[in-house]
Amino acid sequence: MTDPMPKWLTRRYATLWNGLKDKKFNFSDAKDKLNETDDKRLSVILSDFKKHGWIEVELDPKTSRKRLYKLKSPKQVMLEIAEEKE
Repeated sequence: MTDPMPKWLTRRYATLWNGLKDKKFNFSDAKDKLNETDDKRLSVILSDFKKHGWIEVELDPKTSRKRLYKLKSPKQVMLEIAEEKE
């Protein structure tokens, strides 16, 4: 399920997409790209991406305590939103 996101969250998605495209990344990579200093706020951002269906999350094969993230492409997100509206 993919839902539209609030503007503030969409801006952060765009920043990550411009820097990472569809590459897998970790929490630290997201923190650097977003210039985010608050770990809790970044956790909320990534959690909201997942809740709205704009990101895929998997366990890091090197350590199961960490996660790897992959953004869905803007095109894929828009197609999924349009399909759900039908």
